[in-house]
Amino acid sequence: MKYIFIVQGEGRGHMTQAISLKNKLEPNGHEVPVVIVGKNPKRTIPSFFYQKIKTKVVSVDSPNFVFNKNNKKIIITRSIIYNLFFIFKYLKSLKTIKRIIRQTKPDVIINFYDLLGGLFYFFHHPNIPYYCIGHQYLIFHPHFPFPKKHHVDRFLLKINTRITSIHADKLLALSFREMPNYLTKKIFVVPPLLRKSVLTLKPKSEDFIHGYIVNQGYADDILNWHKKNPNIQAHFFWDKKEAEEETLIHRNLIFHKINDEKFLDYMNRCKGYASTAGFESICEAMYLGKPVLMIPTEGHFEQRCNALDAKLSGAGIQSDSFNLSKLMDYIPFHQKNNTKFKQWVKKTDQLILSLIISEEHALHNPVNKRPTITKQKTEKSFKIR
Repeated sequence: MKYIFIVQGEGRGHMTQAISLKNKLEPNGHEVPVVIVGKNPKRTIPSFFYQKIKTKVVSVDSPNFVFNKNNKKIIITRSIIYNLFFIFKYLKSLKTIKRIIRQTKPDVIINFYDLLGGLFYFFHHPNIPYYCIGHQYLIFHPHFPFPKKHHVDRFLLKINTRITSIHADKLLALSFREMPNYLTKKIFVVPPLLRKSVLTLKPKSEDFIHGYIVNQGYADDILNWHKKNPNIQAHFFWDKKEAEEETLIHRNLIFHKINDEKFLDYMNRCKGYASTAGFESICEAMYLGKPVLMIPTEGHFEQRCNALDAKLSGAGIQSDSFNLSKLMDYIPFHQKNNTKFKQWVKKTDQLILSLIISEEHALHNPVNKRPTITKQKTEKSFKIR
């Protein structure tokens, strides 16, 4: 079977999930000839993605957030206006996607939370199975814990998530823990898509803090904290466009340009991890038993949800700033009880591959296809299809 991926290029998580799924599909005889990445003009798609995805990558302009002058807080109203201003760019992106779909003729399209995926299905109605993968789809589950209040933010997050999944056949909701499926909303709860390189690591605990920031504005918080705590060693990764591979602030504080293998190496060896509450890296930290400090980006309600959900799953603690002293104080009390999480992750192949392969495989093998019975409007009338 032939799959096309549409991947949100914001941050690191969706890209590593796409790499992981591709690496699971190919040994089973399937192919991913093209990956479409929604790009942000202020960010660069990391080189590791091109190296690891090992297929043709087409980048297209995609809607994105606008931040304040400090590059820390998301401004929702300005983001909406900004994206409306570039609507013709996004329509051009949809034409590019249509051309790629026409040329490659995929059996399945999988969207890793990019708005263009849902908009493509809304405008063009392709007769191709459409699956969406992401932790965000868990927000439609009745057991998902939302932060108190924030009613407008919750509404906007749900609208955004629904747009990504317009006409989706299945929503594969990545989760920190096992939960029942919610078939009324087409939600299938599945484990995180961690890569093999994470699963084979043997964790150590060396004397430094590891971290990741999506928005460079938070670098100032880290610098201010480090001035008061110069003896504590910290290594932070960022995707600052013009940054060098390593930016040496102090012998005990270094900023690294995002490099996936290097990032995992530091994750494996650190004694604690601090980040802006992205789902994927928290899962990696949980798998390796690392205490986590989560600082949701200001105005980013989705990350507030991530932080609360991860905290309830035993990942660590939450804060409003990069005060790493909180993490240092928490580390001795962290309960490294990740056995249950590891058992959940072991089910990834079984659950995810069965959901995105089995039914479509039947379409290509009519002998194995079992007829489905659907009730018609006329009483006691049935039809085999």
